[in-house]
Amino acid sequence: QPYPFGTPQGHAPAVADGKAPVVKKIPTDKPYVFITMDDGAIQDPSALQLIKDSGAKPTLFLNSKYFKGHEKYFKDIQDQAGIPIEDHTMTHPNLRGKPYEEQRKEICGDADAIQAAFGKRPVLFRPPFGNYDANTQKAVVDCGMKAIVLWTAAVNDGVVQFQAGDKLKAGDIVLMHFRKTFVEDYRAFLERAKQDGLTPVPLPDFLA
Repeated sequence: QPYPFGTPQGHAPAVADGKAPVVKKIPTDKPYVFITMDDGAIQDPSALQLIKDSGAKPTLFLNSKYFKGHEKYFKDIQDQAGIPIEDHTMTHPNLRGKPYEEQRKEICGDADAIQAAFGKRPVLFRPPFGNYDANTQKAVVDCGMKAIVLWTAAVNDGVVQFQAGDKLKAGDIVLMHFRKTFVEDYRAFLERAKQDGLTPVPLPDFLA
């Protein structure tokens, strides 16, 4: 570990006008990269060991519709690997353009379910498909969270895809999912980070 994980290294931008800030990349002059895992639809039995062995600390953004009935699987990842579980709505709708109350229900409902299942209330939110609007930003704050987290690169079918350029850069937030390809996707991320000279570190340390 390049620093003691779990100690604040940076802060989330301030909430302005009651709206959550949107974070796409972490401003850092250190060779750090961040891995995030969404949804929770497929529970690969080797995920826990892979995460522990890697020393990387992913941030999970889970939908309650997917973790319901599989709480132990994700709680083991949380407890044994020290991984945070954050908010991703209850049912994974496209939030953009939806009325405030509908968005609030999806976002707060997921936060409540996560708190009940895993004992800790989420502080970060990822909008499904990366789609959000002013209502989303307001609902996120009203549901007790401090930032909306997007991404700058994604892993699909064992391949890292970049929004710009052809390599990972310091401060990049990488997206992957709990899919059938979990193992190859995670390994592809680790390999790419190593190749690009970056160390995976915990996202919440930089959004304290």
